[in-house]
Amino acid sequence: MLKLGIVAMTATLLCACVDSQTKEASKARAVADQPDATAVKSSMEEGKDYHSFANPDEIRVTHLALDLTADFRVKQLSGHATLSLERQQEKADTLILDSRDLVIENVTVDGMPVQYKLGEADEELGAALTISLPQNADTVTIAYATSPEASGVQWLTPAQTAGKQHPFLFTQAQAVHARSFIPLQDSPQVRVTYNAVIRTPKELLAVMSAANDPDTPRDGEYEFIMPQPIPSYLIALAIGNLEFKAMGERTGVYAEPELLNAAAQEFEDTEAMLKVTEKTYGPYSWDRYDLLILPPSFPFGGMENPRLSFITPTVIAGDKSLVSLIAHELAHSWSGNTVTNATWRDLWLNEGFTTYLTYRIMEMVYGHDRFKKEAVLGYQDLEADLEALESIDEILAIDLRGRNPDDVFSNIPYEKGALFLRELEQKVGRDNFDAFLREYFNHFAFQSITTDEFIAYLDKTLLSTYADKLDRNRIEQWIFEPGIPEGAPEPQSNAFFNIDTTRSAWLNNEVAAEDISTQEWTVHEWLYFLNNMPESLSDEQLAELDKAFALTASKNNEIAHSWLLIAVKNEYKPAFSRLHEYLVSIGRNKLVKPLYRELSKTVEGKAFAKRAFEEAKSGYHPLTIKANEGFVN
Repeated sequence: MLKLGIVAMTATLLCACVDSQTKEASKARAVADQPDATAVKSSMEEGKDYHSFANPDEIRVTHLALDLTADFRVKQLSGHATLSLERQQEKADTLILDSRDLVIENVTVDGMPVQYKLGEADEELGAALTISLPQNADTVTIAYATSPEASGVQWLTPAQTAGKQHPFLFTQAQAVHARSFIPLQDSPQVRVTYNAVIRTPKELLAVMSAANDPDTPRDGEYEFIMPQPIPSYLIALAIGNLEFKAMGERTGVYAEPELLNAAAQEFEDTEAMLKVTEKTYGPYSWDRYDLLILPPSFPFGGMENPRLSFITPTVIAGDKSLVSLIAHELAHSWSGNTVTNATWRDLWLNEGFTTYLTYRIMEMVYGHDRFKKEAVLGYQDLEADLEALESIDEILAIDLRGRNPDDVFSNIPYEKGALFLRELEQKVGRDNFDAFLREYFNHFAFQSITTDEFIAYLDKTLLSTYADKLDRNRIEQWIFEPGIPEGAPEPQSNAFFNIDTTRSAWLNNEVAAEDISTQEWTVHEWLYFLNNMPESLSDEQLAELDKAFALTASKNNEIAHSWLLIAVKNEYKPAFSRLHEYLVSIGRNKLVKPLYRELSKTVEGKAFAKRAFEEAKSGYHPLTIKANEGFVN
């Protein structure tokens, strides 16, 4: 899906400002009113995916062959999916798949119809597709079509694209939305290889999370192969007026022509990121690493689809200030795509490791000072979520039973997970921890694992080797209890000490805004300066800042977001025209959701939000609509 300061803000849906007292509050809450984590843990069946109807313990899908036609007129993908099967139980004769709002035309084995039943739909999980199989059947073919409202597919009109001439389609499968465009076992514990034939209007290009040929003729029929087994949430498709530009030997970018050069220039360090990550954590396993720049309605910062990360255009800032998002999606090539969480309860195994790697990649490519600033911003985002969330949602191995799996996305799996790993690094030494991670990625390569399996691996490795430095109880506290354990690492940046001094001087009328020297500030200083402002500022103070720094007109989407959030909290009306424009032009949840949430707190603000939402709704992704409609109704 998707962010975390500048680092893990890439994929999360939540962001908030914090005051100086949040830290102590969150630490206090870590030791008070804790749920009985042991009882919760013992009542959950290890490895059970509570968000899938599928039965991979009886019959497991191992390969997927797709043949789909994209009809932009009716907003429908139609065709067939052929699934290769492997019986886990010899006498199993029933295959259960996940689906959501699919029109099933027929189900066949070797061309002969077989019986099937589409179960009653669950609002969060879709419906079970139960298929009766002949005893020796090892493949099954489902002919089907998607709904125009498929939760994992967005169809954009030409007017909603950069070029304004051609339509656009993209999919977003995480967490459980692959089932809305493919009938399959939609669980991260089931990994499949796949091949696909995608038929499109001849003027458009199709790309997938598979081997893409930049030189393929644009003829309306495109073939893809993904030879490595991947979980269903990483199956991805996009169709549009796309062109390609290489950025390095193994890296390049696909985008609409209007964005191509700017994107290639912004992300030109991707090859360098790839090389330093390989050097530290082992070979890159996916051949190429390319980027796809999507329209601004994409609901996340980025999505780590293997071989082809999907990226929001909101991070094209012109100064490489937001490229940690690229480092984050690249890092998933090791943590997430190669070693994957087995259930959504275990998401922290993907995102905590990836956020840790993101910080390390940024440090190796851009230096220690930038790393420290981004780590501080990420820590503040974590503190904000610890203040806002219920204690049960502060646990890394979260209990998601009976809930939408999208509820797992917060700064907890990202930043708390990364902080836990940073503590392990500090206790055993960076070189030793790097060696551990390298072996971990190799040991579990192309497998999906649970939190319990990770702990068992720790027992055999770090806990055994460094018994004098690590404690099993401390590790379980990090994973199964809320809050941040006492004595956890706390990032610091000398650069931000100066920002604190400057902000205080301005608030105390000791210096005018126009006299503040900001020539050397990066986006990190600006965000720290704004995010740590008092909750209440006067119109005069806001006007002074706006006049001095043209914040309402900022072209950096992260800075604009922080400023507009301040404007909403203080009802600074001169910024509301830009606020409306911002809400209707961007669909990235991390940027719009906090604004809608804050607007909804007043009658006037809610009316403003409703007007913006109704205007923007036709261009929002289904996930963005679902995440924000409650604030305007």
